[in-house]
Amino acid sequence: MSTDQGTIYVIAGVTAAGKTELALSWAEKSGAEILACDSISIYKGLDIGSAKPDQEQRNRVPHHGIDLFDISHACDVGQFSSHAFQTVDEINKRGHPILVVGGSGFYLQSFFQPVVDDIEVTQEVRDEVQSFYEKHGLPPLVERLRELNSGGLNGLDYLNPRRVTRALERCLVSGKSLVTLKAEFDAKPKPFSGFSKKVIWLDRENSDLEERIEQRTQKMLDDGLLEETARLLDQGLLENGPASNSVGYREAVACLKGTLTHQDLKLQIMSATRKLVSKQRKWFRKHLPLGSRYILEKKCAVQPDDLIWHTGS
Repeated sequence: MSTDQGTIYVIAGVTAAGKTELALSWAEKSGAEILACDSISIYKGLDIGSAKPDQEQRNRVPHHGIDLFDISHACDVGQFSSHAFQTVDEINKRGHPILVVGGSGFYLQSFFQPVVDDIEVTQEVRDEVQSFYEKHGLPPLVERLRELNSGGLNGLDYLNPRRVTRALERCLVSGKSLVTLKAEFDAKPKPFSGFSKKVIWLDRENSDLEERIEQRTQKMLDDGLLEETARLLDQGLLENGPASNSVGYREAVACLKGTLTHQDLKLQIMSATRKLVSKQRKWFRKHLPLGSRYILEKKCAVQPDDLIWHTGS
């Protein structure tokens, strides 16, 4: 993309902070279109557990990045990034402001830093590596990877089967070491380099957020989270790891399978949501601009003009 193409606005935030309504208000006032940045809302049918914007909200402001894939298609950040590039280009050509909204850290990172390399792993190589792992286990898989990397594994978590598998696939396809692949990846240009980026991330005091998490969880259950999950199981939810292991659906699946009681379902979802919030905060503090945190007050409605945007990298 060429330089000086405009501005991408980003409203990030922890789960249950209030991103959706604030983003809608700002987008309506600014004439913006919203690109949702959520690793679960991209799937059709995952409506209640993802708390994706409803049809009335989507009628207020054009939304993108929602309902992109069937539940049988496990999306990765590379596929989302491709969609984001295309969507940003289309919105920019229409002359509308671009507002990215979400709390999925790795997906948000795709607007600021490279997240995928250019190596295309063939299905043949994937099947070969997977077959080797299933037959021999993790230690021989790591040893095979070491044979291709005399300079070391470059800090790879060799106890994580998925990361070892992906690393071996890339080494086999490219014929390069992990050190070389990392150097090439670090040299890649930043995404959306022709745009300036303005960022805020929303948070709340713990007591306020705890109350909102409880209300959010109860609403999901009242709206039929268990019934939705049962339908999704019939459509192959368990074959989609990222979706079936997401907060809310993971606990609902356990309840439907009988390993979690109905009485404990709400508490388990709330507990998992709090842990997610903790992870989100750590990611935002590390990757988003210093000072871009905006703490929403419990009894105070924030107006779009109140937002103070910070320059992102």
